[in-house]
Amino acid sequence: MTKISPEFGGEVEMQAIRSLSADVSFASDQFPKYKLGPDNQVLEEVDLNANGPPLKEVILQETTQLTEQHKRLSVRDLASKFDKNLAAAAKLSNEAKLREVASLEGHVLLKKLRDALEFLKGRLAGLNKEDVERAISLVEALAVKLTQKEGDLIQEKFEVKKLLNFLKQASEDAKKLVSQERSFACAEIDSARSVVLRIGEALEEQEKICQTSGKQEMESLMEEVQEARRIKLLHQPSKVMDMEHELRALKIDIKEKSSVSMKLQNELLMKKRAEENKLLPYMISGSETLGSILRVEPRSDEATDLTKCACQWYRLSSECSRREPIVGADKSIYAPEPIDVGRFLQVDILSNGQKISVTTAGPIESGDGLGNYVETLLRKSNSEFHVVVSQMNARNYSSRSTHALHIGKTRMKLCRGWITKARDCYSGSMQLCGFRGGGNSAAKSLYWQPRKGQTFVLVFESEKERNGALTLARKYALDCNVMLAGPDDDALF
Repeated sequence: MTKISPEFGGEVEMQAIRSLSADVSFASDQFPKYKLGPDNQVLEEVDLNANGPPLKEVILQETTQLTEQHKRLSVRDLASKFDKNLAAAAKLSNEAKLREVASLEGHVLLKKLRDALEFLKGRLAGLNKEDVERAISLVEALAVKLTQKEGDLIQEKFEVKKLLNFLKQASEDAKKLVSQERSFACAEIDSARSVVLRIGEALEEQEKICQTSGKQEMESLMEEVQEARRIKLLHQPSKVMDMEHELRALKIDIKEKSSVSMKLQNELLMKKRAEENKLLPYMISGSETLGSILRVEPRSDEATDLTKCACQWYRLSSECSRREPIVGADKSIYAPEPIDVGRFLQVDILSNGQKISVTTAGPIESGDGLGNYVETLLRKSNSEFHVVVSQMNARNYSSRSTHALHIGKTRMKLCRGWITKARDCYSGSMQLCGFRGGGNSAAKSLYWQPRKGQTFVLVFESEKERNGALTLARKYALDCNVMLAGPDDDALF
């Protein structure tokens, strides 16, 4: 009997393991752990690290839930659920294939291991032989266990294929159902859209018909009402009188409101002018009324002295859209006259090549009592005023004696006692206006040209008499079809 040393046995076992590992590819790096139960049954250890139930049970549970929720889910959701389960079934089929490959590898491994143990059994004796026989019985038990598992795996594979086919068919049915429902929904939407369009067209047509008929009915009713009112007014003249009184009252009310509106507009314009003038280096002092004197004064010490500046006064229209130069008004002082009433006045100041325009805050207003004073003068056939001749033919008049100025309905006369200085009828060559040469007495002075080549500057006793004489003379001249004004003032009329 041959004796084998332990070292030889280890070398043989290592050679067997190396030969097995060269021919078989294992699914894992470790040999599966088994335990022997009673009657040499192989018991597989329980995996304590399992994360959940097997994939087969999960798929069956999901299928059951889908079947129960079929009535509650939409067709699209149902199709998506079937697609998910189909993917899970495909995954399970792949896992079954991997298990089949692993089982085949296990059979090959057990066969080679049993052959190696039979080879060792023939060469060993004693206790080592008994150990080899026990190992051979263990390998046979493992082969039996593996065969049982192969049967279970085949059954599971069959059920998985069946479930996969069922899910494929269900997914195709769900897709068909989705396509059918989509086509039905599109058809219903198209039909609903066409119905809505038809209803809209019918409503538009009905609305047009109603508008046309309603307009015709309204016109006929208006004609009937107007005819009824006309007939009623013909039989009730007192109503006509009442309506006339109401119209007069409305006209008066409109005039009052228009005057209030004009006043408000003038106040706004005055405020605007005042704000604009605050930014200028010069300002106009004095009241914007007849009988006052308007002066141009510097607003600050930085402004240029007025003696070094040139001035020119202008009349502005009520809307301030057009302005007319006042010929001869080229001083820093100007006295408004009756022709300026209702207009704004503006002065241009030329200094160092720059032009600065300053405008009055408001239009020129008539003085108190001037209208009554003129009406009193009109009652007379001839009005006499005491004046002093300041200039004659553009030269200062040395005599300061008092003269009499007679203003009649057809002519004007200037005399001192029995001596007549000038007497002429109203004509186109006669000019009469306020004095525009400045001075402290400008508000009491007027310029008179009886004929070409003869001029006078007359100073009255008061501003009221001066403005009254101007208004009276122009009134009489207008009755004679003559526009009596100053130089180049004909455009104002």
